[in-house]
Amino acid sequence: MGNAYKSQGKKGLFDEHFSTTHLSNMGNPLESISNVIDFELFRSVLESRLLNTFRKNNAGAKPFDVVMMFKILILQRYYNLGDRQVEYQIVDRTSFKKFLGLETGDKVPDEKTVWSFRERLTQSGTVEDLFELFVFHLNQKGLIFNEGQIIDASFTEIPRQRNTREENKIIKDESGDDLWNDNPNKKSHKDIDARWTKKNGDTFYGYKNHVKVDAKSKIIGTYYVSDASVHDSQVLDLLLTEKDQDQNIFADSAYTGPVQEGTISEHKMINNVHEKGYKNKPLTEEQKSNNTIKSKTRARVEHIFGFMERSMNGMYIWSVGMPRATAIIGLMNLTYNIFRYEQLVR
Repeated sequence: MGNAYKSQGKKGLFDEHFSTTHLSNMGNPLESISNVIDFELFRSVLESRLLNTFRKNNAGAKPFDVVMMFKILILQRYYNLGDRQVEYQIVDRTSFKKFLGLETGDKVPDEKTVWSFRERLTQSGTVEDLFELFVFHLNQKGLIFNEGQIIDASFTEIPRQRNTREENKIIKDESGDDLWNDNPNKKSHKDIDARWTKKNGDTFYGYKNHVKVDAKSKIIGTYYVSDASVHDSQVLDLLLTEKDQDQNIFADSAYTGPVQEGTISEHKMINNVHEKGYKNKPLTEEQKSNNTIKSKTRARVEHIFGFMERSMNGMYIWSVGMPRATAIIGLMNLTYNIFRYEQLVR
């Protein structure tokens, strides 16, 4: 009976090489981005912002390499993993080790080290610098065409808080920092920056990722993070820059209105925002036809949020407070741009 099934074999000298080749043949996304991106690009920013340049001697434990730690955060965002999960997966998965340049038996950063590294990125505002650096790199590669911009926003939800009505009222009145001072541990787990909102009958709690996207390459050029209750149109002015002059701007009808039209005009852009019907003043057939034509370009932004939702395992994060949400959403946008770059090269 013992010989009825195929033998599982014994470990051989070249098994690790064959496993890597097998992963490559099956399609390893981490290998694909490693083939087109030299992550050393990020080293100077990471080291200048994070390393202790005033260290007087070499006593004490040396830190993990900053580029490797940054790549761990990219793994987290692409696979939507928590700190403990990513530690486990690095130990367990060949593809993760290969991506990070680790060998079996090498010391792996634990969950507290990953958390601490991300906190330093957050507190120093380094995520924004890394994002801008990569956009500059893509621009140098000629992959940002500046022939049109698309504006849109998407919800990024967080775990829903269990507060009393009175506590929620205090938070909504911007006085949430006065709550739970007698219980610091509880307070550290309470998010007083996130907000509730409704859209199309669905309820959302958390934050909103506002993006400006190059219409041709689908690269995110600029982003802004707000709480979920902020209307899409309220941050339009924060997304547009002088570089957008003379370009077409595409967006859905949420960005229609006198204030938004004024903002677009001030930036000297060509308005291709969807027109909106009003009570007793429905859209004409010509307006509907124009909206259909505009949709062909505007809809390209949905591919970005679709990639985040499916390939990056959802736009749901576990964090507390606006600074952390801003950093994680920034990493999410940067991770998307990295994988989009690989697609464009391919």
